[in-house]
Amino acid sequence: DAAEDRKKFEALLRKLNIAQPEGKTVISVGEAVETAQGLGYPVLVRPSYVLGGRAMEIVYSDEELLMYMEQAVKINPEHPVLIDRYMLGKEAEVDAICDGDTVLIPGIMEHVERAGVHSGDSIAVYPPQSLSDRLKQQMVDITIKIAKEFKVIGLVNIQFVIYQDEVYVIEVNPRSSRTVPFLSKVTNIPMANLATKAILGEKLVDLGYSEGLWPEDDFVSVKVPVFSFAKLRRVDPTLTPEMKSTGEVMGRDQQYAKALYKGLIGAGMRIPPTGAIIATVADKDKPEALEILRGFYDLGYNIIATGGTAASLKAAGLRVKTVNKLSEGSPNILDLIRDGQAHFVVNTLTKGKTPERDGFRIRREAVENGVVCMTSLDTVRALLNMLETINFSSRPMPVLQK
Repeated sequence: DAAEDRKKFEALLRKLNIAQPEGKTVISVGEAVETAQGLGYPVLVRPSYVLGGRAMEIVYSDEELLMYMEQAVKINPEHPVLIDRYMLGKEAEVDAICDGDTVLIPGIMEHVERAGVHSGDSIAVYPPQSLSDRLKQQMVDITIKIAKEFKVIGLVNIQFVIYQDEVYVIEVNPRSSRTVPFLSKVTNIPMANLATKAILGEKLVDLGYSEGLWPEDDFVSVKVPVFSFAKLRRVDPTLTPEMKSTGEVMGRDQQYAKALYKGLIGAGMRIPPTGAIIATVADKDKPEALEILRGFYDLGYNIIATGGTAASLKAAGLRVKTVNKLSEGSPNILDLIRDGQAHFVVNTLTKGKTPERDGFRIRREAVENGVVCMTSLDTVRALLNMLETINFSSRPMPVLQK
C-alpha cells in the first residue's frame, strides 16, 4: 500500500531524502487540469494500482488531458489518478532480494529507450554501458534504504530515471518483476530460490551472499522485447508507457554491439547491412532524426522520406527520395512498404491515436508486411551504433526467414 498510495509513498521518500519526479494524486477532472498546468506539460498520467502501465499516457496539453480523462479512466475519490512531471531522461532499474537485514542487488539494468516507454517494452542492457560509477552507487544506496524502510522480505523492483545527471525514483514494486528470470540467468544468482528462502526465514549472509551490488559480469547481456503486432490487428505498434510486448529474448556477447545484434535477430528483426529506410518524423524530432539518419546515409543506406522530413534532410545535404503521403495519391508510402522497397520504417508522428491517422496506417502496414518499424529514436540510434561497430563485410550475414 505504501508503494502505491501516492501520499504514503511521497512521505516515505521524503523521510529517506530520496528524489522523485514532482507529482500529485487527483480525484476530479478540474483538479487534474489545475495540477497539470502547475507542473507544466508534458505530464505523465496514470491510475493508481495498475500493472503493465495500463491506461498510462504522456499528455502534452489541456485538450489531451481532458480527452484522457474522458476515455481512459473513471476518476472519483475511490479511483484517483496520479499526475507526474514528465522527465525526459534515461531509465534504469534494479531487482533486489532482502531478508530484513541484508539487501542483495544482483544487477542494474539500463534501458535503451528513454523515459516514457514502458520498462517491459524497452531494450534492457546488463551491465549498464553509459552509467557512471557515481550514479550506480546512488541507485545501490537508494535500493538498500527503500528495501529496509519498506521491510521487504523477498524481492523488490525499483525503477529510476536519470535526469540532468541526478537519480530519481519513479516507482517501487515490492514483488517479483519480469526481469527476474533475465537477471538470474545473466548473473547466475538464483533469485526466486533465494527470495523464497528469505521469506521462509533464512538469512542471505548464511547462504553466502553479502549486502550491495553483486560484481558485474564481463559479458554484456541484452533483453529485447518481442511483440505480436502482426496477430493483433487493431493494436498500434507505437512504444508508449502502456506495455504491449508479449515476450522477450536475450542476446549475449563480450561486445555490446554483438549482444544487441543477437537479441534483435532473436526477436525476429531482419537487419540488412545496407538497404532503404523510410522516414516520416514529427517536427519536434527532426533535429535528432537528421543526425541519426545521416549515420545510416554514411553507411550506404538509401533514405526515403515524406515531404517535410525530406525537405529538412535535403537542406542538410543528404540525397533523399521524396515519397507521397497517403493523402497525396499513389505511389505513396504504403505502396513502397507493400512492394518491399523498404527495410526499415522510422516513424515518430504527432499525437492522435485513431486508426484513421496516417501514422497508424503506416505502422500497421509495416508490421503486416514484415518490415521493421521503429517509433523511438533511441532504438534507431542503438541500431545505427550497432551497425557502425560490427563489420558485416568480413563475413556473411545470418539470414532470418520471415
